[in-house]
Amino acid sequence: MNKEFDIIIIGAGPAGEAAAMNSKKQGLQVAVVDDLDFVGGNCTHRGTIPSKSLRHMVKQVMQFNTNPLFRNFGEARKLNFQQILLQTEKVVQDQVRMRADFYDRNNIPIYKARAKFLDKHTICLVGKRKKLTAKNFVIATGSRPYRPPDIDFSHPLMFDSDTILSLNFSPKKVTIIGAGVIGCEYASIFGALGAKVELINPSASLLSFLDNEISDALSYHLRDLGVRSRHNEEYERVEYSENDIVTYLRSGKRIKSDIVLWANGRTGNTQKMGLEALGIEPNERGQIRINKRYQTQVKNIYAAGDVIGWPALAGAAYDQGRAASNAIVAPSECKLVDEVATGIYTIPEISTIGLTEAKLTEKKIPYEVGKAFFKNTARAQITGEEVGMLKLIFHFETLELLGIHCFGDQASEIVHIGQAIMGQPAPKNSIRYFIETTFNYPTMAEAYRTAALDGLNRVF
Repeated sequence: MNKEFDIIIIGAGPAGEAAAMNSKKQGLQVAVVDDLDFVGGNCTHRGTIPSKSLRHMVKQVMQFNTNPLFRNFGEARKLNFQQILLQTEKVVQDQVRMRADFYDRNNIPIYKARAKFLDKHTICLVGKRKKLTAKNFVIATGSRPYRPPDIDFSHPLMFDSDTILSLNFSPKKVTIIGAGVIGCEYASIFGALGAKVELINPSASLLSFLDNEISDALSYHLRDLGVRSRHNEEYERVEYSENDIVTYLRSGKRIKSDIVLWANGRTGNTQKMGLEALGIEPNERGQIRINKRYQTQVKNIYAAGDVIGWPALAGAAYDQGRAASNAIVAPSECKLVDEVATGIYTIPEISTIGLTEAKLTEKKIPYEVGKAFFKNTARAQITGEEVGMLKLIFHFETLELLGIHCFGDQASEIVHIGQAIMGQPAPKNSIRYFIETTFNYPTMAEAYRTAALDGLNRVF
């Protein structure tokens, strides 16, 4: 006998969780289907949580080893990759317990299986001979690392961003193919652990979507960590042996390393779901096309999170999942997620929202810039985190805040103060807010006042 629901969520990551909780709060009969053993999705088990936990542990070791105060208590310490992974696993377990409790308290059943559509209202649980029926579905199956067919990922020294979490030794030399967000984050992690890192970048600069100054700062600090960025380079092939891997570049260069980390794109998890038979055609990267209400080509089937592509961020996925649910239960509250702050957890971290100088120049919009360097703030001097800068870009005439670009400690937190002001209607979105508002002292937030004063001094 089929089990019937108002809505079935396929995937228990950020988008799926948000869609499930919102739907349940609105009184719908909800079920979740997920093929992992525990809730949380790839975000919790293979992506955001493990990698950011790794980064935090590495950064703590760096702080200990560079702080003169701690030298009074002992010599510098060097942790290996496995020791840091042990701490990361604890964070993952805490996240799983918390998220499992969400489903338990809301009486949302979770079916551990892979879902396949039989028709637009019915799925089967593959391998379990069970069918579930629903009026609506939300596909929130996330993504996985893209794996080109010419790379042998079964080789013990070849990794992607999922399998790198199973690395059981500390490599001395690492080649990372792909210099996107994931590639840069892992480059800083391995560099901070003392490895020599070769970062293969097909573009002319790192993370070209960033403001040029921020991209340049990232390049500088990666070099300081022992990362060599090879720009305008692409891999041609890799050659495997028992103890190392040689990467051949199209330019003729060869790079020998202990391991290779493939970090060149991701693919939506849409394979073998029966979508094509319904008229839903994922693109070449497995991503599902949706409209502004998160509907696929089939009106009662919605999609959210990494499986729809941009921006492929966990924070955005939560909002997208909720929006997809609202499209069903509260259409007036369904909002397309299109203004997203980007957080990049390199060492130091980066966060940005809004337009860059290059974009404003291209659009011929008159603008000015205000900057605050962290080394000049009391809070950074106290914490010792003096590397970094807050950059505000604003309209030359109206003073409207147009872009926020931050590099340094707590950048992903700091950016949201400015994001709140950017979202206000004119004239409340002016940088004058930052000199007319009293900030706690000492805080990193006061960098906004310093940057605003710097910018206004250039205009008046």
